[in-house]
Formats: sequence, C-alpha cells, structure tokens
Amino acid sequence: MAASFFFYDLETSGFSPHADRIMQFAGQRTDTKLQPIGEPVNLSIKLPPDVLPSPDAILITGITPQSTLADGLTEVEFLRYFYDEIATPDTCFVGYNTVRFDDEFMRCLNYRNFYDPYEWQWQDGRGRWDLLDVVRMTRALRPDGINWPMTEDGKPTNRLELLTKENGLAHEHAHDALSDVYATISIAQLIRDKQPKLFDWLYQTRTKKAVQDVVEGGQPFVYTSGKYPAEYEKTTAVWTICQHPGRQGALVYDLRHDPTPYLAMDIDQIVDAWRWKKDREDQPLPIKSLQYNRCPAIAPLGVLDAPSQQRLKLSLDTIQKHVTILKQARGFSERLCKALEVLDDERSRNYVTDQPADARLYDGFCPEGDKAIQRAIRAAQPAELNVDQFSFKDKRFRELLPLYKARNFSSAMTEEEQLEWEAYRSKKLFGGGQNSQLAKYFARLQELAARPELTADQQYLLEELQLYGQSVMPSDVAE
Repeated sequence: MAASFFFYDLETSGFSPHADRIMQFAGQRTDTKLQPIGEPVNLSIKLPPDVLPSPDAILITGITPQSTLADGLTEVEFLRYFYDEIATPDTCFVGYNTVRFDDEFMRCLNYRNFYDPYEWQWQDGRGRWDLLDVVRMTRALRPDGINWPMTEDGKPTNRLELLTKENGLAHEHAHDALSDVYATISIAQLIRDKQPKLFDWLYQTRTKKAVQDVVEGGQPFVYTSGKYPAEYEKTTAVWTICQHPGRQGALVYDLRHDPTPYLAMDIDQIVDAWRWKKDREDQPLPIKSLQYNRCPAIAPLGVLDAPSQQRLKLSLDTIQKHVTILKQARGFSERLCKALEVLDDERSRNYVTDQPADARLYDGFCPEGDKAIQRAIRAAQPAELNVDQFSFKDKRFRELLPLYKARNFSSAMTEEEQLEWEAYRSKKLFGGGQNSQLAKYFARLQELAARPELTADQQYLLEELQLYGQSVMPSDVAE
C-alpha cells in the first residue's frame, strides 16, 4: 500500500490521558505530497457515566457530554472503525503537539479497551510525526517566507490559530478537531513550500533509528524542544553525554552553557540541580533527556548559518569551546547516571500503588500470553464478558474487564454486574465527601457561572454541564 499521512486531532474532556476521555476524533488522509485522499473523518465518542468532564475544557471546545451520547460511538465501536479504516499499513500519523498530548490519549484508549497501546503507530510500516517542533525549528533556523506570530507582550508564540491567521490560512473554528486538522495540513504545506529541505530532513529523521544515528554520531547537533527558552526560539546546540540509563534515548548537554561548574558537581549536587524549580535563584541543570521515539527535531550543526547563530545568540566558537571541555571531562556521565538512579528511587517510593487500572498503562507491557486473551475479549459477544472466564497474568486487565463491559455494553450487564458498577461509580465520583469529584465539579461550575463576562453560549454550556452532573450521580447518592 502506498505511504500516506493521516493528520489527526482530538478534543477531550480534560487534560489527563488516564482520567479524561476523547470526545471528538477528526482526521484527513493525504498523500506524501500533502494532497488530501478521500473524505475527512469526524467522529464523536460517547462520554461514559463514570467520567466527569472538566468544565474549563468544555468551555474551550464547546462539546457537551449530551452531544456525544446522542451522536457518538462507544470506544469499542470507534476502535473497530479506527483499525478497519484509519490505521492502514504505511500510515504516518501526524498532528500538532500530538506526541505529548493526542498520542497519549490514544494509547490510553487502546489500553483500556484491550488493544496494544503502541502497535497502531509502528506495526505494518506505520509511524508518527509531530509538526510542533518542526514549526519551532523552522522559525529558529529557516524563518524566511513565513509570517511568525508574537504574543501581545512581544514574545514569540507558535499557537496554531495564530500561525494560520498571520499567514492568511483558513482556520474558522480553533479547538474544533477537524478545523485544527485542516489548519495543520495548511501549515505543513506552507513549510514544505517555503523550506522544503528542512521539512524533508525532519520527516526523514523522525524515526528512532534515524534519531539514534544523529544523536550517537559523535558530533554536536542542533536540537529544538519546548523545554528550551522561547527567547532562543526553543533551540540550541547539544552534545551527547551518554545513553539514558532507563530509556531508549540519551542525555544531552546544552552547549549554550559553560560546562565547567557542572563538571565539578558530585552526585548529591547533581540530584539537587535536577530538582530545580522556577522559584530558585540558580539556573536549571543544562542537561536534558532526548527520547528516540518522540520524533525530536534535530539537525546537523551545519544548518547553523550566520543568521541562525545571531537569532539563537549562539556562536560556533562557543559550541566548539564547550564541546572541548566536555570531551576532557572524567566521570561526569557516571555521576549523572547515579543521580538519575537516586531520582528514580525517589519516584518509586512515592508512586501511588493503589491507582485505578485505567491509570496504570505504564506499569508494564502486556504479558505475551495475555495478548491472546485480549484478542478473545475483543471478539467475544457482550454476554460472554465474564471476568471469571479469562485467566489474565496481569491483574490490571482483570480489573479493566468489568469496566470495559459496563462502558461499552451496559445493556448486557447482569443484575449483579449493574450493582457492582453503581458501587464503583459511587466510590469514584462521590468518595471523599466535599473533596469528591462530584463536589469539585459542581463547585467549579458555580465559580464559572459567577463570571460576569460569560457569553450566552458559555452560559448554555454550563447549564448543560450542570444537568449532566446531575444525570450521572450514582443512584445511592441521587436518592
């Protein structure tokens, strides 16, 4: 099958991939020349009755839970369509900030519905790409031919709706998923038209193998990331110190900074520097994790022409000077890895072990034997979804199965299962009294409703959210 892009965007009930849900999925397939293929996809997904949307998120998207219930698919129905029609071989999924946001929601969606959370982006020649860092690097290195937006206080910004406005591109409804998809395609076409060499380079180096070849090539390189300051266009030159001890990636040093004071640090000092917060007077440790599977925007040092050095306030002489110092360092990479072990041990001790199964995607990969059971569950009739019929090795999936049945096949639940589901919802939504999800939900609605600047549309949305909250109150609470 011919390679293609599938540009996609989500609108969600909130900002947590584990706790919140996808409410709108939209996308458009294009060929590799960015010309549309076929009809767009624009689907609504039902919000399950154990999830309360963030009122703030709904005021942005304008999508009410009631509209998803009236017109939407269940998650199971959506995923069947997704794998039949969208996740075809040789598809590269593309979006704007999708690696850090939309892809995470899609992984969690797959996980809780007994699909592999990763295969949709790598199996059968599939892949992914994120245009946000492409835009950032283009602005930093090759800005000619494109109008670049600024905030009201004069700071550079790469918000999608502002980029389209500055460049006269259609974007009628920001934060509508399909409108954002069209806008993303337009931005991709603009960059490819104005800076084709950089666009093609970043596309070719989006894969783990291509990233690894650059990062481990023994030379300094240019790296663009949201973690770097906006005053330098989110871009710097880095040097690879060592492979990351716990991830598929590397630790890279920001060559904008003199390494000398950091090379003198012991393990405890490095740990403290890594805990840096914005209220501290010192500077953060100029070392960052670069993950090979996150489509980082990287380029060889040769792209730093004189105008780029001026924009980034970073000279080749400074880069080479700091590389020389790092090459002469002894034991620095070992101390960094030891410091990371200390921080990982702290996180392990502070990890909340009683999280619900929905939130435990990253507790481990699915055991091989359980994958066959997952396939059987996806093929089973709703009445056959009895937890005692499936012998999982991983207890997460045993906990997920009754939730899967209740959310997707509620009419097939037995009376006992319905009672268990209501007990689950009651604990989840009303547990904690005044600190419960329901209490906080209604309190936030009240706060928002008191704002004098609310429009008529926003007032309507808040009223709908009030009604929705009342409708999903567990029966033992509503009574």
